[in-house]
Amino acid sequence: MSRTSDLHMQLCVVCADACDLCATECAKHDHEHCRRCAESCRRCAESCRQMSMAMA
Repeated sequence: MSRTSDLHMQLCVVCADACDLCATECAKHDHEHCRRCAESCRRCAESCRQMSMAMA
């Protein structure tokens, strides 16, 4: 992103997708650490989506 790559938007979208998948998997488990992981992954996915649009 700091070099204004033409691929930054696609990379951020892939990152958001990976975070969503992780959140979904972690949310399936009834453990405190899994719940925290799912929450973190959801926040990360949202941040990645925002970054993907930052230079669109």
